[in-house]
Amino acid sequence: MSRFLFVVPPLVGHINPLVGVAARLAERGHRVAWACPDPGLVARLAGPGAVVHPCAGPAHGGDPARRPPDLRGPEALRFLWEWYLLPLAEAMAPGVRAAVEAFRPDVVVADQQAFAGALVAERLGVPWATSATTTAELTDPLAGLPKVRAWVEERLARLRRAVGDPSGAADPRFSPSLLLAFSTPELAGHVEGRAVRWVGPSIDARPVAPGFPWEWLDPGRATVLVTLGTANADVGGRFLALCRDVVRERAGRAQAVIADPGGTLAAEGSGGSGGSGGSGEDVLVVPSVPQLALLERGVGAVVCHAGHNTVCEALWHGVPLVVAPVRDDQPVVAAQVVAAGAGARVRFGRVGAAGLGAALDTVLHDPAYRAAAGRVGAGFRAAGGAPAAAIHLELLARESI
Repeated sequence: MSRFLFVVPPLVGHINPLVGVAARLAERGHRVAWACPDPGLVARLAGPGAVVHPCAGPAHGGDPARRPPDLRGPEALRFLWEWYLLPLAEAMAPGVRAAVEAFRPDVVVADQQAFAGALVAERLGVPWATSATTTAELTDPLAGLPKVRAWVEERLARLRRAVGDPSGAADPRFSPSLLLAFSTPELAGHVEGRAVRWVGPSIDARPVAPGFPWEWLDPGRATVLVTLGTANADVGGRFLALCRDVVRERAGRAQAVIADPGGTLAAEGSGGSGGSGGSGEDVLVVPSVPQLALLERGVGAVVCHAGHNTVCEALWHGVPLVVAPVRDDQPVVAAQVVAAGAGARVRFGRVGAAGLGAALDTVLHDPAYRAAAGRVGAGFRAAGGAPAAAIHLELLARESI
């Protein structure tokens, strides 16, 4: 029996992929614990029996979703690091150290954005693995931005001096021992020079909350799932309304399920088609969607922000995409989708009804896109998912004995 401590930020998309891995390790007789600033979130996602060591969050209550909506490119990256990632690491470090000392893990599994996990593990001499829930960092997104790269490296060095081992050398985003990439080369392309283990998406069955109106779905029309995730609720109003209108123009052939967690469509009223927030015969607007259950039931296309988890869940089920990246790693993931032939890309802030409609028609009716999505999905399934990740972690624990 080995002990594994999962160090994660309080972000759903970074916790969900590890939930299945933790469950597989527990099934194999290992002990698992978590360190996170939001124990309640981990308990909700991993189950009420999850052992969670609390850590402090940023003093200013930083949240990567709450940033100026017009930030793009290097400025958005700088904001993410300055106002979220670095303060998060500094705030979490004491709690992570206390968790390591109390739980005494054989391996620390640190999310790629939870730098404290890697730095504390290195300082205390505990083997650590990286959990890469998105592949953006693996593609070297700063290759053409030398000044930004230098700034990031300087800030990481300063962080290491504050909370890690000043004599250490490993980048906290990339474990030299094991990097679990929750994707495959079929989507991300080939990556050289790192201890990467491609395990594919960690997709486990999730409890489906009651209340979704499954009877609303018309099996005679293609279902289009529209989602921008929870981190883009502040900027998604125009785009969600555009998606609603574009699907209504295709009412005889398509219907849309739109996730609107921010209530932006509800705020503008019915839009002339009856129902709350624009819902009607052709469009269903709901605060949240049982995404996996809906994909399993059958979806014609997904229109989304190119969030890594949403993209992987769609491709796992062989569903092509229209991707409209907003910020962070989303442009990188969107480029991977297009390169794989599994989707079409539109400009989030500038696309109009004609452009979005053309992209949607293409992925719905050109069989090449669904075939490419199916190829990527087959690669995902062959990679092994959560069970494969658990085996890699077991091997690392054995090597460290």
